[in-house]
Amino acid sequence: MTGLSTILIVVGLFLAGGVYSFSKQGMPKGVIVLLAGASFMCLLAGVLRIQGIWG
Repeated sequence: MTGLSTILIVVGLFLAGGVYSFSKQGMPKGVIVLLAGASFMCLLAGVLRIQGIWG
């Protein structure tokens, strides 16, 4: 596991926690969708780097 993939996965999980927290607080749906998309992209990039498919 490389350093960048670790950082991507940690950031993705952090953003996923933000999605959960913002949805519990009743934040606007646009913010929640934006955070969910960013979280998914970070997690996907981290996993693809670990698998050796990307980078």
